[in-house]
Amino acid sequence: MPKLRKAVFPAAGLGTRFLPATKVMPKEMLALVDKPLIQYVVEEAVDSGIENVVIVTGRGKQALEDHFDISFELAQTLAERGKESVLKELNKVHNLAQFSYVRQKQALGLGHAVLVARDLVGDEPFAVMLPDDIVDAEEPCLKQMMAVYEKYQAPVIAVTQIDGPEISRFGVIAHEKIDEQTYKITDMVEKPPYQQAPSNMAIIGRYILTPDLFPILEQTGKGTGGEIQLTDAMKKLLAVRPFYACKFKGKRHDAGDKLGFLIATIEFALKRKEFSEDLRGYLKSLKL
Repeated sequence: MPKLRKAVFPAAGLGTRFLPATKVMPKEMLALVDKPLIQYVVEEAVDSGIENVVIVTGRGKQALEDHFDISFELAQTLAERGKESVLKELNKVHNLAQFSYVRQKQALGLGHAVLVARDLVGDEPFAVMLPDDIVDAEEPCLKQMMAVYEKYQAPVIAVTQIDGPEISRFGVIAHEKIDEQTYKITDMVEKPPYQQAPSNMAIIGRYILTPDLFPILEQTGKGTGGEIQLTDAMKKLLAVRPFYACKFKGKRHDAGDKLGFLIATIEFALKRKEFSEDLRGYLKSLKL
């Protein structure tokens, strides 16, 4: 099977959970300490070997393209002021990968967003990475998945264990366990009621998929929430080819949720040398 070179980043959502902050600013550009959410996930992709980044945008998302582009005026100003370290960090951003953009004209769901990227993906395997799923791991989550993909030459989905009623917020797999980190998927269900969930293994925003999914997506109607669900299309493809799941090593932050975003901000700040001591002291001083 061909090498995985491309990753699709669906970023056309309205960001309604963060209104009014996201009225004019893309949710994906919300800063986690000092970098936008989407940059963390693009860096994960690049660190895993991805060369081409395809971002699916929508109305009002111009800031995403501007962020990964060169800003000549800003670069010149920083150089004139001797801010070489800041300029070096900025230059890293637009040199991360080859970026392409395509617009999703209607918010019809994750499956539709992936389908919109079809022409830019072409006839090769590709990753799908959700910009508000931040995974803090020693080895990038996508790289862990790629090891499973290369071994089994089949699509791979990232999963994490979710116990209790919260599982109903996720796509969920039924599976046969291969080892502590790898499962063969036997079924998948989008947002099942808690008592009907086939397992406690929830699908998160990392996928390695194959181009034979696109014709199925074209024929997939609206599902849960009135949207074209990626899980529904993957379930149809599962009937004709094997799928695997990777229980990644690392911590997943749901930065698309207000509380999850706040927790991620604190934890990432505590990992930074320039903030950790003072922030830890401040948190300990709070009388809660």
